[in-house]
Amino acid sequence: MTRDMVDIVVPGVRLCEADERHVAGPGTYAQHGYIYSSLLGQLRLVNTPNKAVSVEVEGCGQKPVVPATGDIVTLRILSVNPRFAKCHIICVKDVVLSEPFRGQIRKEDVRATEKDRVEMYRCFRPGDIVLSRVISFGDASAGYLLTTGENELGVVIAKSEAGQSMVPVSWTEMQCPKTYVKEYRKVAKVIPDHLANDPANL
Repeated sequence: MTRDMVDIVVPGVRLCEADERHVAGPGTYAQHGYIYSSLLGQLRLVNTPNKAVSVEVEGCGQKPVVPATGDIVTLRILSVNPRFAKCHIICVKDVVLSEPFRGQIRKEDVRATEKDRVEMYRCFRPGDIVLSRVISFGDASAGYLLTTGENELGVVIAKSEAGQSMVPVSWTEMQCPKTYVKEYRKVAKVIPDHLANDPANL
């Protein structure tokens, strides 16, 4: 038996406790003992055979693409401070989003090693396009928590102060092809798909 609810919820809204009586169904996820919505849509409660209630969210209209834990996403850096970089997620895997999701890269999630030596201003600048991986959904204000703590993740497109698309010259620097000025970045090592699957290149 299904009981439809008239409530419309948005991604990140806490719906109820995750316990023996309530389980996370389609369109939701469980975190820290609570069930949250991962979609914009209608809240539904569905009775299951084991007497628990499946808490579900049915998306409005076309099923939207929503970042999930572990997904590779493309984002644009909006602002940077010593503790984190705020960003907009603009693509999930290969799908371009019609509306961006908010996200955040914390200082401790920039690199896998030497985390205490990370300087955010030497890793990202506003306007940078970055490949990142989703860690989890943080809170309504921060949005998704993201990491660039893998070699293949980091800045892939950046403009120099002269307005030129910069070229990576190391793991930590990119260079303007016009002025030859170098700027610090957490550079992604992008491997083309046809090479990534070749054992000789691993």
